[in-house]
Amino acid sequence: MKDILQELEDRRANARQGGGQKRIDAQHAKGKLTARERIELLLDEDSFEEYDTFVAHRCTDFDMQNNQPAGDGVVTGWGTVNGRMIYVFSQDFTVLGGSVSATHAQKICKIMDMAVQNGAPVIGLNDSGGARIQEGVDALAGDAEIFQRNVLASGVVPQISVIMGPCAGGAVYSPAMTDFIFMVRDSSYMFVTGPDVVKTVTNEQVTAEELGGASTHTKKSSVADGAFENDVEALAEVRRLIDFLPLNNREKPPVRPFFDDVNRLDHSLDTLVPENANTPYDMKELILKVADEGDFYEIQEDYAKNIITGFIRLEGQTVGVVANQPMVLAGCLDIDSSRKAARFVRFCDAFEIPILTLVDVPGFLPGTSQEYGGVIKHGAKLLFAYGEATVPKVTLITRKAYGGAYDVMSSKHLRGDMNYAWPTAEIAVMGAKGATEILYRSELGDKDKIAKRTADYEDRFANPFVAAERGFIDEVIMPHSTRKRISRAFAGLRNKKLTNPWKKHDNIPL
Repeated sequence: MKDILQELEDRRANARQGGGQKRIDAQHAKGKLTARERIELLLDEDSFEEYDTFVAHRCTDFDMQNNQPAGDGVVTGWGTVNGRMIYVFSQDFTVLGGSVSATHAQKICKIMDMAVQNGAPVIGLNDSGGARIQEGVDALAGDAEIFQRNVLASGVVPQISVIMGPCAGGAVYSPAMTDFIFMVRDSSYMFVTGPDVVKTVTNEQVTAEELGGASTHTKKSSVADGAFENDVEALAEVRRLIDFLPLNNREKPPVRPFFDDVNRLDHSLDTLVPENANTPYDMKELILKVADEGDFYEIQEDYAKNIITGFIRLEGQTVGVVANQPMVLAGCLDIDSSRKAARFVRFCDAFEIPILTLVDVPGFLPGTSQEYGGVIKHGAKLLFAYGEATVPKVTLITRKAYGGAYDVMSSKHLRGDMNYAWPTAEIAVMGAKGATEILYRSELGDKDKIAKRTADYEDRFANPFVAAERGFIDEVIMPHSTRKRISRAFAGLRNKKLTNPWKKHDNIPL
């Protein structure tokens, strides 16, 4: 009996060593942690339950039968984050470059199936050289099996991908279908074809970092939602994000203890909006002053900065925030910001997270590049996302809400539940100057007349009261009472029930 127990211990010790000490040292030399070290940092202490420790590949081509490491390059199982269950897989670059084989993929598929069945999030720690070339089509089939599960799990359990090394070829499409992607600066990259292939096909000279590094994907492509300095920071931030999210689409997000008075008044907000309607101000200041303890988890901070997305808590409960940012492009909506916000709104709606919308939008960004790029269709994505969302929706207009952009930003007409405005709000088809020049084109030569017409238009429409008279604004509130009023609005909507007509699925304008 002792012999067999010792054999088990020996086999486990061998599996834990991955590709051996030399390769572990090489991983550390690059500033990267090993697959198991990452899991230890992500999960609560001693909570990890590993599966398939001894699984080995079955390939016999290219003498692969002589190299069958236990675990086959991926560590899988479940554990807890702050006591809440999650499933995790962590690819091991020290074992055959973390490459995906048929059995490697089977291990990942197994925990994804369990996650959907048991209603818990899936976190993938990606560090892989891609499909295992020696296995050919079997490896490709394994990738596709993972893709199919990403699709079926979407909107059922949260899926988070952390790119902690290379992620190339077909393997990038699994993270792309997950809800959030995070990268590590200078040690992770994602691309469909690497720099060498790009040079061969297009003759472009480009480095791996320029082609698919963290900076590229957080600022230019919007593929990634955030980037961190190292593995430790990335895993700590993922733990923080999980605390905002529900375990699955049948549960509410967790309620955390809070130590911030829900009736707190902040008189500095009375002067947040400048006297001059064209002077910018920082919308993040309002978000931080409304949130419990000023805690805001921003998503896609470096992309499309004219709109802000992220999570706060109100009375300990998670709320998704979408806010125009007057500091960038005057807060205009454009192609990038519409896509960014639409995806975020749909995530919140899928997981029953209420949505707070803070509006200061002068319209859609004009110009040929926007029209040629399809701003109509991309803008419609945000419109569609808000229109189909059935979660509690509270909207606050702080300043400008002009034209179609007013409609898009969770207006009363898109089933906004509570629509508030500050006294500084201006709700109109367009700005006073532009409207006057259209309405009184024949008087354009007379500057005094036009100035008076503009002043008259401002008196009539540069306020929230016309919309309030129509019932499109539920209440005009004092800025200093914003936290109290918004918190009470969400409290009153906690038992909201709203369903859309039956359909197989919608056809959002992709």
